[in-house]
Parts: sequence; structure tokens; C-alpha cells
Amino acid sequence: MLLVALLLTGCGNQTDTQTAASGTWSSQMIGGVGLASGFGFTTSFSVTGSGGNLSISTFEFINENNPSCFPVFPLNGGSVNGTMVLTESSNFQVTGPFAMTVKSGDNTLTLTGTVIGTENGVEGNANTLSNAVATGTWTFTGGPTITGCDVNTTGSFKMTQSASGS
Repeated sequence: MLLVALLLTGCGNQTDTQTAASGTWSSQMIGGVGLASGFGFTTSFSVTGSGGNLSISTFEFINENNPSCFPVFPLNGGSVNGTMVLTESSNFQVTGPFAMTVKSGDNTLTLTGTVIGTENGVEGNANTLSNAVATGTWTFTGGPTITGCDVNTTGSFKMTQSASGS
């Protein structure tokens, strides 16, 4: 009986772990071609429910290219959505898959990767992460609307959490 109790308390609480991923994240993206390169952004979101859906409150591109493949984002039908499904081990290490899609007009930017970090607190009760990082690959699929953005290209990204959830 004691063994079962110890095993159950070591599992953490997935909802609290998801909440801990909420906050402000900034990306650095490497790769791409021409205007479909040099992407970077800052976003704030909360992670909702065990499905890990992102409720995005802010999203801002920080592009080196001008004009950008997302020149008036989020106008003209722009949208951002994603998921981050995290699990916590008994030693407070947090891992899980991350996905985000940014669309504007004919252009789509898709990020897929993995999040790692450390949850601070007793089995998910503090709702903060430290050293949280998402890494993976991105894919850009361009349409014919903006010259120079009519390409398909890929690269890698690193996204870091700069403000912990509460």
C-alpha cells in the first residue's frame, strides 16, 4: 500500500504542469531562403487542459526581412494556434511535444518540436518552470501573393520561456 502511494505522488499533476508552461516565449529561427528566412517572434499564451491547446494572447513577428512574408500579420486572415502537451517526472523534469502553426494569406509557418524544463515546487503545485526550452524544426510553405515568399523551405528553431506562468 505504501509503495502504491509513493508511486502515485511521484506522477505529478498534468494540469498544473500544463499551466506552468504558460507565459511569454521568444523564438530564434535558423535557416530558410530569401524573404522566407530570418523569422523570429515573441508570443504569450496559456496552456489549457490536458490536451495542451495554446490560448494565445499575443503574437508578434520580429523579422529581419523587409518586406516580410507576414507583412500585416495578423490582419488579412492571419491566425496562430498550437499545442504543448507536457508531462512531469518524479524529479520535476518536464518534457513533451510542441506544435504551432502561423497562417497569413497564402503563407504558412509550422513549428514542431519538443519542450524540456524543470518544474519548481512540490509535484506541480508551484506552477512555474525554469530553463524551459522548445527546440525542433520549422517549415514555411509560401504562396504566390508576395514575390520572394513563393517558396517552400525549412530550418530549426529554439524557443525559450522568458516569464513563468502563475
